[in-house]
Amino acid sequence: MSDTIFPEGLFHPWSGNPLRSRADVEKALRALAEPVERYRSAGGARLRLSATAAHFDQAPADMEGYARLLWGLAPAQVGGADWIDWGPIARGLANGCDPDHPEFWGWPGQVDQRLVELAAIGFALRLVPDKLWEPLDLRSRAQVTDYLRRGHACDFADNNWKFFRLMIGMALGSVGADYDRSLDERYAEEIEAFYFGDGWYSDGNVRRADHYIPFAFHFYGPLLAALQGGERADAYRERARLIAPDIARWFADDGPALAFGRSMTYRFAVAGFWGALSLIGEEVLPWGQIKGFYLRNLRWWAQRPMAERDGILPVGYGYPDLHMCESYNSPQSPYWAFKAFLPLALPDEHPFWAAQEEPCPPRPTPAVLPHAGMVVANPPGDAVALACGQQTEPTNRWARLGAEKYAKFAYSARYGFSVESDPLRLSEAVLDNMIGFSSDGQHYRFREYNEEVLLADDLLFARWRPCADVAVETWMYWRDDHHVRVHRVTTPRRLVAVEGGFAIPRPPGPPDGLHAASGEAIIRTPADLSALFDLSPGLQRSGKAQIAPPNTNVIAPKTLVPQLVGKLPEGISVLACAVIAGPRSPALDASVQTDLRSPPDLAALEDRIARLGRPISLMRRPG
Repeated sequence: MSDTIFPEGLFHPWSGNPLRSRADVEKALRALAEPVERYRSAGGARLRLSATAAHFDQAPADMEGYARLLWGLAPAQVGGADWIDWGPIARGLANGCDPDHPEFWGWPGQVDQRLVELAAIGFALRLVPDKLWEPLDLRSRAQVTDYLRRGHACDFADNNWKFFRLMIGMALGSVGADYDRSLDERYAEEIEAFYFGDGWYSDGNVRRADHYIPFAFHFYGPLLAALQGGERADAYRERARLIAPDIARWFADDGPALAFGRSMTYRFAVAGFWGALSLIGEEVLPWGQIKGFYLRNLRWWAQRPMAERDGILPVGYGYPDLHMCESYNSPQSPYWAFKAFLPLALPDEHPFWAAQEEPCPPRPTPAVLPHAGMVVANPPGDAVALACGQQTEPTNRWARLGAEKYAKFAYSARYGFSVESDPLRLSEAVLDNMIGFSSDGQHYRFREYNEEVLLADDLLFARWRPCADVAVETWMYWRDDHHVRVHRVTTPRRLVAVEGGFAIPRPPGPPDGLHAASGEAIIRTPADLSALFDLSPGLQRSGKAQIAPPNTNVIAPKTLVPQLVGKLPEGISVLACAVIAGPRSPALDASVQTDLRSPPDLAALEDRIARLGRPISLMRRPG
């Protein structure tokens, strides 16, 4: 939406930047890095950008602000940036590691947030020792070494954090310090236990394979291979090669990446995956394609109101939004996005920058990703994943709103996903790409965990329970430009069921283009269309055009959602629907009018799963 009242650059720090070249990307980094400096402490070790809090103490939160900038500043310096003032940064490193200094970060402890930030510091020490290490006096060097050693010896979380010890070890080795290398070897072996094959890991011994796979596992692995070498270097390179075509399917042809999972506030960090591929030393995909996926993603972000009025990146995704954040998101956390600037370490003549940017290649058929439990289609302007099997375990206390982030039926790059704002009011529920069940018409439950997930070619099946005494079996598959969902619900009591389609941005002014009737809900805006068509045998649902509560969607602050509402009797009911959404076009309008109403053959779906169904890889994990 254009705004003729306020300046074009308000909330858009990359406004006017074409983001076509290495110089443009460095300019984008500078536009985000320089506003932060006014909030740096006198001793250089801390940055504090807002008064909101994460679950950990203030000292490591301030340390986040110090360290996370280094993901972008260090590569830019290697690439020849001449605008970075490293004096306060080097002074901050010395003071943050000095237990007698007021800005001391505090000693790292077991599974401590400080360990995360030490990975960025280790990365920078390895890349730019002339800026961070050599200016330090002997006392400060000894204190920094002691601090890194203490962190290196700690226990790290049983997931991608294990790479952080390896990054710290790399830094210690690069400055000539002794450390216990057997600890690195132990964690490198434990990381192997997370590997499924075909380039895919899970993020620990859990049922999650989200953006941490490309922007963590396949960021640190190639980085360590390039900067440190070692016996696993070839494996890290090969796995990145293997997964690259799958991750490419998570990106829409016009730039955005699939909105899915936790830590969405890291925004364009996932573009760092394409930067990490440049370290492998050969073409994983054609260089022009890699460059295209990378730059299109940054250009998409340039169109988002992602910054505050002073240029600071706030917690949120497409706009500032605390509602969708994690308990570990401090005001400084979003600067993990600076991992996207890794390619700035490369010179202009490197093939990553020298190649002619290529458009996204055609992707006419869905891609089956059995390790992630996804079947991904790439209609124009989107990447849409049908998903079953990802979840946050019941005992998880740190991932907020896990069901909305992992357990929806579909996730979209163009439309994002929504999180519920009030679980006590079914009438206000968004339920985009979910089905919610209610006994009293007020409180409601939806899918959180799966008891079984099977994949038969491109057909997904899941068995799950919204509550202990209600069982649901779900089948999902793509059919041309839309997908079909079938649910068989077994309940001992009457229920109200509300099922939603894709939430699309609500334009300014009174809602218009809303159509709700028996068996269908269609929402048309000047830019988008989203619709649901009821295909249920023997049970008619009514359509509803839901005006979602504000600030529930991760991309658009105001959205509209088509829904189907039905009453289920005791016993067994079968619900089915066709789901479609996309940018407005004559073809999409025609499809909505003619092509979506063919009912599914449940018996054939059951037979296919019985004959061909295989568990997805994530279901090997305990939860």
